[in-house]
Formats: sequence, structure tokens, C-alpha cells
Amino acid sequence: MKEDITARLNEMCRRMRLDAIEMAYSTGDKGAHLGGGLSCMEIMAVLYGSVLRYRTEEPEWEGRDRFIPSKNHCVLAHFPALAEAGFIKKEELLEFQKDGGRLVGYPKNTQIGLEYSGGSLGMAISVGIGIALAAREDNKDFRTYVLMGDGELNEGSIWEAFMSAAQYKLGNITAIIDRNHLSYDGDTEEVMGIDDLAAKMKSFNWNVICCDGHDVADLLRAFSEQKDDMPNIIIAETIKGKGVSFMENRREWHHSSITKEQYEQAKKEIKGEVH
Repeated sequence: MKEDITARLNEMCRRMRLDAIEMAYSTGDKGAHLGGGLSCMEIMAVLYGSVLRYRTEEPEWEGRDRFIPSKNHCVLAHFPALAEAGFIKKEELLEFQKDGGRLVGYPKNTQIGLEYSGGSLGMAISVGIGIALAAREDNKDFRTYVLMGDGELNEGSIWEAFMSAAQYKLGNITAIIDRNHLSYDGDTEEVMGIDDLAAKMKSFNWNVICCDGHDVADLLRAFSEQKDDMPNIIIAETIKGKGVSFMENRREWHHSSITKEQYEQAKKEIKGEVH
């Protein structure tokens, strides 16, 4: 059964990566946030394919889990996940960044499964903590998940938020760190080092779970180890631009446009047609 789940999620990831490349190419010279979208693809697939509770036919269902994408420039992973879940149609993905469309860079629309507009990094964890605290006060059993980039951990407000979640023992919140080690400004350890991140979070009284962010089975294991009496953080080791060789670990692909040749090469690699 577990093998069936991992196989299904891996195939879901493959489709989502192809969708991401199509979306990026469709923007022309505008470009898109490819690197950080590709790095969190498996995280998104596991969330929407296995972990999150939601109802596509009732998007504002009160019992839904809340997903807050702090690194909201990950739309090349998020929108394909919403399409896989059934919140939007696949063909709408190619309306990305088109005038009059619903799929813009930093959107908020609960009707298509979006809770948070994002934009300014460092704020979403506080929003998520507020939602989780309100849920506990109202005796609601939904969970709140906040996807964060490692570069934004430079923000001081994040560490204040981490302290508050531990103070209130918020076991209904889980932060997920897309630990790809690259921000727009460069290597995270050269810009402003954050390691040993696991040790730091343990000292902040969070339940720390480390995993391979590109291994869906390991991600499923990580989500199964959440605790209910303290806040949870999943540190997912990832590769920026994962799945496309010329984008992997390259800072310039944080946001860029792709040529027709690069588009064709990327598709072949994702489909496994290049060895």
C-alpha cells in the first residue's frame, strides 16, 4: 500500500514539474520563479496528495487544514498542486500571469484553495500561528501548515514567532522549511548563516523532524511524526531547481525566463528521456 502511495505521488510530481515548465515558458520574457518552485515540488505533492484535509467542492469548509505559503513565489509548484487536487482546471495553468486571469504572482482566493497572498517574506509564520491559536481557542481540530524558504529565516520577526508558538505549545501548527541553501542573494550560509538549524529549533522547544525533501516516502514519514503538544518543524533538505540539470543549484534560476531550447531540454529531462 505504501509503495502505491509513493508511486502515485512520484507520478504526481512528474506531472507538476512538466506543468511548471509549461507555465514558465508561457510567460515569455516575463519569466517566473523556477528555482524555488522546483525545489518544493515533492513537498507540495505530499501535502495536496496525502496530508492536507480539504474539500474541492467546498473550498471554504471550516474543517479544512490551512496551508500558508510563506515563500509564495513557489506558485510554479502550488498552482499545479491545486490543479491536481481539482481546485482549478489544468488548462487554466497556462493563464498564469496573463491579464484578467486568476493565477497571478501573489494571489489570494479561497475559491481556488488559496488562504494567503504572501509577498513580504517573514510574515506568514505569524499569520499561521494566529490561525492555529484561534483554532485552539475555538475548539477546531484543523491543522495549519506554513511553507517557508530558508533565506527568509534571516528575518528577525520569524524568531519572535517561533518563540511565541512554543510559549503557547501550539501542537496544531507545522512549519516546513524548504532548505535548498540558496536565496536570491546567494548561498544562505554566506549571506547569513542559519546552521545548525535543527539544533536552533530544538532550543526553541519545537519538535524537529529532518527529511529528504525530494523523497516522498521520507516526507510522508516526517509528517507522520508530528506531535500534538508542541509546535512542529519539518526541515526538508532540497535542491534549488531540482529536476532540471542546468537549473539545479544555480542562483540565476531563482527567477528567469526560458528559451525554447531550454524548455525542450527541461521537458526531456523531467520525462526521463535524457540519460
